[in-house]
Order: sequence, then structure tokens, then C-alpha cells
Amino acid sequence: MTVSMFKNFFYRRSLTRLYHHETTSNQNAGCISGATMTSCSVVVGAARCPCSSLVASPSSSARAVAAAVALPPCRAALPLFSGLRRAADQVSARPLSQDVRLAPRAARFTMSAAGVTTIAQPEGFEVTTVPTSPIDGQKTGTSGLRKKVAVFQQENYLANWIQSLFNTLPVEELAGSTLVLGGDGRYFNKEASQTIIKIAAGNGVAKVLVGKDGIISTPAVSAIIRKRKTFGGLIMSASHNPGGPKYDWGIKFNFKSGEPAPESITDKIYDQTQTIKTIRRASIPDVDLSRLGATRHGSFTVEVVDPVADYLELLQEVFDFQLLRGLLSRPDFRFKFDAMHAVTGAYAKRVFVDALGAPLESLVNDTPLEDFGGGHPDPNLTYAHDLVETMFVADGPDFGAASDGDGDRNMILGRNFFITPSDSVAMIAANAQETIPYFKSGIKGLARSMPTSAALDRVANKLDLQFFEVPTGWKFFGNLMDAGKLSICGEESFGTGSDHIREKDGIWAVLAWLSILAARNAEVAVGQPLVSVADIAQQHWATYGRNFFSRYDYEECESQGANALFDNLRATVAKAKKGDAYGAYTLDFADEYSYTDPVDGSVAAKQGIRFVFQDGSRIIFRISGTGSAGATVRLYVEQYEPDKSRHMEDAQQALKPLIDVALNLSKLQEFTGRDKPTVIT
Repeated sequence: MTVSMFKNFFYRRSLTRLYHHETTSNQNAGCISGATMTSCSVVVGAARCPCSSLVASPSSSARAVAAAVALPPCRAALPLFSGLRRAADQVSARPLSQDVRLAPRAARFTMSAAGVTTIAQPEGFEVTTVPTSPIDGQKTGTSGLRKKVAVFQQENYLANWIQSLFNTLPVEELAGSTLVLGGDGRYFNKEASQTIIKIAAGNGVAKVLVGKDGIISTPAVSAIIRKRKTFGGLIMSASHNPGGPKYDWGIKFNFKSGEPAPESITDKIYDQTQTIKTIRRASIPDVDLSRLGATRHGSFTVEVVDPVADYLELLQEVFDFQLLRGLLSRPDFRFKFDAMHAVTGAYAKRVFVDALGAPLESLVNDTPLEDFGGGHPDPNLTYAHDLVETMFVADGPDFGAASDGDGDRNMILGRNFFITPSDSVAMIAANAQETIPYFKSGIKGLARSMPTSAALDRVANKLDLQFFEVPTGWKFFGNLMDAGKLSICGEESFGTGSDHIREKDGIWAVLAWLSILAARNAEVAVGQPLVSVADIAQQHWATYGRNFFSRYDYEECESQGANALFDNLRATVAKAKKGDAYGAYTLDFADEYSYTDPVDGSVAAKQGIRFVFQDGSRIIFRISGTGSAGATVRLYVEQYEPDKSRHMEDAQQALKPLIDVALNLSKLQEFTGRDKPTVIT
């Protein structure tokens, strides 16, 4: 790097913190600038301090750059920062190969016998630069990095990813910033919290807001980021995947507006994981996560916060809690909420019982456990079987709901009635302006993920609202929300939400449905028949028609077979022509879905293979990597039915001819070796 290049880069980044050496009368005989060794403020990973007494003469490059920025001609005094490797000479004239970073202000340099460089801080803690090397397999998926717990417990596995994240973020914005840290309560979260906090402090973060016991739901993290205007937040969760020592763990980063990090950031994180050489870690004590309150370590603060308060306050702004309390406190209305021993157990009593007056016995599995009680915290008909059994009896509760591991997904049930996620978002959107105060002034727009049924499209068309179809992944909704184009959105994977935050929100969806029920029953006297979930669904279908929809999940397939399946599907798409017959269905088009973001122009390719027929029916195939082992192959089938007399048919029976077409054209059973799906939704 030339002197001119250095100056331009320095001023462009606005790094005004020039760490200098104080020239003293008690000079170190070998230090070129005359500084004492203890006033050197540069961290050099595993390298000998350039200011040590072994330095016999200055290098020409050090003198030139120092002169350019009006610093003493000691290369240790240069303003070095995240991601910049200096080609400075060692004593032996070899270039430094280690990452070099600035310590916080007034840092002091020492060396350990092991070659690890430590900086003692007058503020009360030290920062250690620890050598590391890249670890394979740290590419972030649509919902963060997910692996088995044992993988994250490998030396530096988590630390490498966290440091790579900090290497990616703008250094001038990260320095002095505040971050939120929380998770779903699963195994390894508490240990991981301590690692993340120390690396955050080591990278110049001024404050970390961490949930009590390490717990904050994903929606609540987004809410806290937005309310407190933090730089972002880290979420420790593998979402709806199982937890425990033998199962899954995950980590993801949400950015300034509370949205999951876009690919422009996650791609850079991955790039950093492939070249990382050092980790910066503060030598501070572990935080007592069980006690609310702030702990200071000089200029760095850790505050253990109530995970519920800010989120509950936001919900009270969005919904009419008086209306909701009127429904939940009715003696003739019965409600069940299954937290699946996951994070919403920390929220359920505060929201549904304390704030809304529901009986305590309305809650089940409401104690968060590190292994989710041995269950699979995925709110669907297969894994939430306890709730399904409770609801599908003659005298079952009027309304039932469940949420997943990190609280961003939901399942909605009536007595003997299941609402598909695709129908749920459509029905919420159709009733939102009338029943939810947050939308009283109007709805900006609606959106769904591509595999989600077109039920929401029909609502947007009838209400004359702008509509968007996006790839799977909540981050694609965030851009539209930030641009003021989107209010309500959803995914067929049990995710529903709005622009009150930038994540899907399980409890929000439950309260939205309760709001619809409360409004419809506001004038119904106690003891009279209540308007039910089934009534609302049938009224909706009578107005809009019904989109029969089902999803088949084939979990943990062998990757080789799954990839061969999709290669075969791509070959089929390449040969397909409009008008081709597939059983009783006539093809309109077949393609591999690609999305161009209307806000920033970014392109997301290979987002699923589609076969769309002339009657509007669709067959979609996707391969998912959000699990921690193997591949999940997903098959989606959808068929529109305008005939009211057929609306109450069983979805699996109504869709059977289309499902048969999908299995035959894909040869799914042949490629995966599976004769039936793991989960049917």
C-alpha cells in the first residue's frame, strides 16, 4: 500500500482515533519513536512487538507512513484496523503474516510466553488476540448458521464465526455500538453467550443487552433492536430444530432495523471465515445471566435485561388488549397455548394470563427447557401432536395455538379444525384493518414466499393492495417493509408477521387470530353459540375461494440423492413446453424461480423449481439446508377451488391427483429412497 493509498483509506473510513506513543525521557533504547514499551497501543497476533528492544532500526515503509500521518516513525503506532493486514517488516525483514488490530484507547502492550498478545486496559479489562485458522462449513443459510452442538463446541468454531461477523461490519460503526444478545433457551446457549460477550467487548462494542438466562425470542430481539436503536443483535437458535447435547444449535445476526442480515453481509461473513487468522477476546469474568442489571468493565457494559418487557409494550401498541381481555376472560371461551417447552414459555404467562386474563391452565409446556422436553419444537400437525389431540375432540377448546423453538412460528387450530399457514396469513390480512388497531389507517401491501399458496394474492386483488412474491427467507420481506411497501406477510412454513418488527412473530399471529375472534364475538352474549375458527375460514372461502394446499417434507435425505433429484428436475424443466399434459393438468410454464428485489435490485437465483398449470394449480420443489444434517426435500402442491360445495373436502383427498403427478414427474421416491414423507402439512 502506497502512502497515498493509506491516507485515502484512512480518511475515507473516518478513523480519527490515532493511537500514538508518548515520548518520554525514559526512552526504550531499541524503540525508534522513543516510546516506552508499555505505551504501545497496537495488538499484534502472535508476533513480537515491533517496538521491542530487539528492533535495531526503522523500516523505510514505517517511516514513510508515519510521516504521512504525522505520527512518530514507529510502525506500532500506525492506525491499523479490522481486516487490514500490514506488509510491515519484521526484525528479520519478513512481512507480518498475522492480523494486526488496534486496541481500545490507552491500551498497553504485553507479551505472553505462549506468543499470545495481550493488552491491559486502564478501563478494567484486557484484550487478547488469539491465533486461529479457518474452519470449513461455516456458510450461513437462510436462517443463520446451524450445526450439531458438538460441532459448535469444537475449539474456536463459534469464536471464528463471531469474529468473522465483526470483521465484516463497518469498524467505525461497530466501535462504541450496542448489540442485543438472546436465544431460545436451548442447550449451549449460556456457554455461547459468554463467548459472544467477550468477543464483542474485544472488538470495540460498548454495550451488550443480553436476555435474562440468555433468553430472548427472535421477534423480541427484533423489537428491542428497533426500540433501543441498537446496531443489531445476535440470536442463538436453531429455530424449530431439536435441542440438547446431541442435537442442533444455531447463530444468526440481525441488523439495524431488526431484520435478518441480508446476503450482502452473510456472504462476507463466509468469506471472512475462510481467511480468519485471529480472534479478539476480552478477558472479563463470565456474566451472571440469572440477575437483571448492568455490569461495567471500564468502557464496556453488559446489561441483563427482562426479555419480555419491550416486546409486550410493543404488542400493547399493536393490538386492542381490552378487546382481547374481553374474549379470553369469557367463561364460555376456552383457549390452549402450547409453548412446546421453548422460548415462548417465558412470554406466555406475562402476555396471555397476566395482561389478557386467560386462565393459567390455558398454558401447556410453558417452561423453557434446554432440550425442549425431548420434543421437536416445530408447531405442525406432526410434532405438536399433544395440542392436536386436545383440539380434535368433540368438546375441545375453542381456539388453540402453538409456537416453535425461538418463537417466530405459529400453528392455529380451532375445535376439530386446522388453519394452514397459507390460509392463516390470508385470513389475517382480510380482517386486519377492521380488528387490529395497528392497521386502522390502512395496509401498505401484502407479500408471501413463493411456495406459499396464492390465497393471499386473492385478498390483495380484492382489497386493491400492492402484492409481492418473494423467495423463502424473512429477510426478503424486510427490504419491502423498510421501503414502506409492505404491512402483512407470511410463509407456508408457519411464519406470519407484519412490519411492527422485521421478523415473523408467533405470538403476534396468535393475537391477530384472537383479535378476529374477539371482534366477531363482541356482541355475542355469554352462553350463545360463538363464531368459531371454522366459521371464519368458511366465510373467507365463500368470498375468495379455497386454495387447497399441502407440503411434504422429506427430512435428512442423503445429499447425493437429493442433488440428483434436482438435477433431474432441471432437465425436465429444460424440455417442458406450454401445453404439455401432466395427467389431467395442462402446463402453463415450468422454471427455476429467480427473484429481483424491487427495492435494491439484488437477485436471488435458484429459489425453487415450479410447474404451474393453466388452471392455476402448482407443483413446487425446494431443497433446504437449514437443518444441521443431510438435506430436506420439500414438495408443495396447490389447487384452487371456487366451488363452495367442495370447500370442506379433506385437502389430501382433494389434492391426491396433483400429488400423484408430482411424485411421478419428479421420481422423488426413486432418488431419495423414501416411500413417504417425514411430515405432511
